[in-house]
Amino acid sequence: MKIKLLSGIAIVGLALVFASCQKYPQAEVDAANAAVEAAKAAQANLYVASEFNALQDSLNTVLAAVEKAKSKLFKNYKNEVVKLNATTETAKTVAANAVAKKEQMKAECTATLAEVATLLTTNKEMLAKAPKGKEGKAAMEAISADLTSIETQVAEVNNKFASDDIINALNQAKALKEKATSINTELTDVMSKVKGKKK
Repeated sequence: MKIKLLSGIAIVGLALVFASCQKYPQAEVDAANAAVEAAKAAQANLYVASEFNALQDSLNTVLAAVEKAKSKLFKNYKNEVVKLNATTETAKTVAANAVAKKEQMKAECTATLAEVATLLTTNKEMLAKAPKGKEGKAAMEAISADLTSIETQVAEVNNKFASDDIINALNQAKALKEKATSINTELTDVMSKVKGKKK
């Protein structure tokens, strides 16, 4: 009777041991990996780099924890499963943020190019009215060359935009706007001086 009781306790004990050994959370691991890859495919590493880097670090940490739990005699992945699921959800948010940031930058690039086009038109009109005397001739020729250069680079920006290189397109568009604005300020100064002399 005593032997039967002891063997019964042993069986129950073994059952508890096996119950505590959870199955490797392959589905959760795969889902987290896939979600992070989807975020990368959405160019999160470019448009929300800090968020993506934090996400990647989080995934690496939880995968390391899963492997550590796997090496234990009594395997329990409860905490790791929670973290894997959280990583999957975070990855979806990061991907959405990347898409939103990209669209924002596209709109900003388009608006900046429109401003550059307006400045180019204004600058050309002002250049045509600028004095053509010996002193100002060289300066006006330099400005004319700068305006031609800006027009050429606007085409480059449009090509980058079309090839989905939005970050570089925007940076170049901003630089062109700054240059065109500087020329506008210079021409405005020249024209104001001419008007002053006429008075």
